[in-house]
Amino acid sequence: MPRALVDPRPPIPAPYRTDERTAIQEMARDFAMSRVLPIANRLDPEHGLIPDELRAEMGELGFFGVMVPEPYGGLGLGVFEYALITEELSRAWMSVASIIARAGIALSLDPAQREKYLPLAAKGEWLGCFAMSEPGAGSDIASIRTRAEKTEGGWLLNGQKMWCTFADQADCILVVARNKPYDPDNRHSGIRQFAVHKLPGAFPEGVSGSPIRKIGYHGWRTFELSFDDCFVPDDCLIGYQKAETADDIGFRQTAAAMATPRIHTAARSIGLARGALEDSIAYAQQREQFGRPIGDFQVTRFKIAKMASEVEACRALMYQAAAGADAGEKPDMAAAMVKYLAAEMSEKVTSEALQIHGGAGYTTDFPVERYWRDARLTKIFEGTSEIMQRIISDHLLPPSPLR
Repeated sequence: MPRALVDPRPPIPAPYRTDERTAIQEMARDFAMSRVLPIANRLDPEHGLIPDELRAEMGELGFFGVMVPEPYGGLGLGVFEYALITEELSRAWMSVASIIARAGIALSLDPAQREKYLPLAAKGEWLGCFAMSEPGAGSDIASIRTRAEKTEGGWLLNGQKMWCTFADQADCILVVARNKPYDPDNRHSGIRQFAVHKLPGAFPEGVSGSPIRKIGYHGWRTFELSFDDCFVPDDCLIGYQKAETADDIGFRQTAAAMATPRIHTAARSIGLARGALEDSIAYAQQREQFGRPIGDFQVTRFKIAKMASEVEACRALMYQAAAGADAGEKPDMAAAMVKYLAAEMSEKVTSEALQIHGGAGYTTDFPVERYWRDARLTKIFEGTSEIMQRIISDHLLPPSPLR
């Protein structure tokens, strides 16, 4: 397939560019295009799982340990480098870019457990999943109803969880639950996090799961989980040794941990859009109509110009948000902004790319349909586009009485 005359992937801009970051970006790009993309093109249409050998290679390259501190065997880098790698992997397969986040579950554990599991997580040998959403609770964390009841030596978890991707293969499920009855006058009260350790490929006693039939995000399975007197030892309650026992500690832990995943999702959105853009540039030079490549026609050229501009604008905001987070700035609003804009952009750009491909784009013979399907999800997970707008507006306007 012909290549674009001009590479649509500009280098990291000068304010953020370092030799190390450029090397990381190039390494991730080469791995994504040479290893991940062929596997994605083969396995995604048949809903195959990410191969263990690919995960092992990613572990050797340090992708799982980007933000894991060096004393634990990680690279000890920041959100910026995490976003760089994520964009490159998503350009090939968003699921592969997403699985590197599963190592971050170990960062949420208490100190003693971090000592044990973080070195393994940095190599991709210990990965977790997150169980927060429920049939009646999604972006509204305070609506969580899963119960944690105290018993001798630990807790019993009971309830339902939705959208738990990788729950079957994970080594640990981080569960958000209530350790006291739901109080409509104090909805944040009693929310805590529990680490449910398990063996990969199985569910622990008291947990059962049903795969959810989804239209995209293939490469791994997503589950609805049922907890029926699932026992969790005392030391698996996150923060069980801390003197801080505020009723809303679990809510604050969960909410505060969302900024980096939202920057991660922006990077995934940008990677999907860039893949669709690059494929469209190449296809426009190959596909002929009326005796000319369709890339010669102004309608196609202007589509590509707009797509490229929107991708680059979102990437610039992502760099800004990631750099701010690494500098210690409170990233909540910036993360919400870039997540919102990048997700919306990604759906539009991948849709335009499918249009450029015409009927060929509506087949599984070209990866553009995968980018399109996966881009639609970025407007939903890690907080919907509507929730992102609420977060942004709450930073800019007085609190609304409509809660």
